Parts: sequence; structure tokens; C-alpha cells
Amino acid sequence: MTGGIRPDTIDEVIDRLDEIIQWASAEKSRIGYFAALYKGVTIKVREGIANGLFQDGPRMERLDVIFANRYLEAVRTYRAGNNPSRSWLFALESATGARPLVLQHLLLGINAHINLDLGVAAAEVSKGSELNELQRDFRTINDILSSRVSVVQAQIGRVSPLIPLLRRIDPTAHRAAINFSIERAREQAWTVAELLSYIPSSAWPSRIDVLDRTTTSLGRLVRNPPGWVLNAGLGLIRIFESHNIRHIIEVLQDIATDDA
Repeated sequence: MTGGIRPDTIDEVIDRLDEIIQWASAEKSRIGYFAALYKGVTIKVREGIANGLFQDGPRMERLDVIFANRYLEAVRTYRAGNNPSRSWLFALESATGARPLVLQHLLLGINAHINLDLGVAAAEVSKGSELNELQRDFRTINDILSSRVSVVQAQIGRVSPLIPLLRRIDPTAHRAAINFSIERAREQAWTVAELLSYIPSSAWPSRIDVLDRTTTSLGRLVRNPPGWVLNAGLGLIRIFESHNIRHIIEVLQDIATDDA
């Protein structure tokens, strides 16, 4: 992965994501799972900007790049042997273990990136009263993310054939996990953006630290959900799930960029 150079454009972000995916495939690292999903989201955002989907294309590119840099920096820091934010450290450390399902690995990345990173990025792009002008485009980028996750959710059986059992084990478990990571998280992110945009930047670190702790706690629930019946079901699903990391990364990358 290219040194400490921070990308300044969406094209450069996609290049960095490709580097992570290639490294993860070579090293058989589950870190590549979320990177593959995120690449698909970023490609769709780039297409949306090109097609005039957003009210302010240049501003949306700035948001996308600032948002992505928080993830890219977390991975770079972790790979350098240092600690990123708590929630990203938890997600990235979880990628070293085979116990979470592929879906759980994806949700851990979504949790850290939306619950922690998205609101901070939005507040960096639009300060104070300017934030209201961002709200429509903010929701549009969230819709793109949600649609990509929905596509992956619908087709994840290609690597996890028993994943439909989640609904039979607990009809609310699968839906609750997705809603937790997408619906609630994006509302939380907007609330965070509103808070940060109206307080001095000197007060940001303490607020972000509290948010990071909360996000990490939510991540623990994703990785280790309560209930022995649910966990027994997760164990069964895991047995029949693909354990070929390179193959899973390839499939997730195909799914995340698929319009089907």
C-alpha cells in the first residue's frame, strides 16, 4: 500500500482500495472483505457524481475523499503496527479470526465507518449553518451505501449458503443487524455531524473519543451477539461457509459492483 500519501480524488481512493484488496488477497487477510464492499460503494458514488445525482458534485467528492481517508488511515496505521481508533482496531483485529461470519466482518467495518467516521467527515466538509446544505446529498450517499449492502446481503449465499437460516433461527436477527448498521447508524452520523459543526474544533477530540467508545461497544454486539440459540445457529452457518479468503474477496468485489 502506498506509503502515507493521502488520496485527493475519488479515483485515487479507488486505487488505494485496490491496493488493500490486492494485499489482502495475497496475504489471505479478511481485511479485504470490507475493502471489496467499500470499493463498490465508492465506484457508485463516482458514477453518481458524473451523472449529476448530487446537488453539489465537487462537495460530494470532497466528502467522499475525507470519509474514505479515515478508513484508509485506519488500515495504514494498523498495518504499521500501531493503533487506529478503538472501533477500527476492534474491526481490524476481528479480521484475524475465523469465528465471525463474512456478514459479521462486513458489519464490523460498516459500524466503524458510519457510526464513527461519517459524521466526522460531514462536519469537516460543512461547518455550522452550511451543514444544512449538505443534508440531501448526505442522505443520497447513504442510500448508495445501503443499496450496495442490500445487494451483498441478497447474494452473500454464494459464499455463505446457510445464511438464510438466520431468519429461521431468529426472524429479527438478520434485519436488526442490517438496520443497526445502516438505518440507525446514518441517523446517528448526521446527529454527530450537527454536534461537531457547531462546537469549536478544540472540543472535537473528547466528543469523538466518546463516540468511538460507543461504536466499539456496538461492534462487540455485532461480533458476539447475545443468545445461545442465535450463536448456535451462527456456528452452523459458519461450518458451511466458504473458508477460501481469496475467493470470498473476489466474490464480494463482484457482488458489490454488480447492478443486479
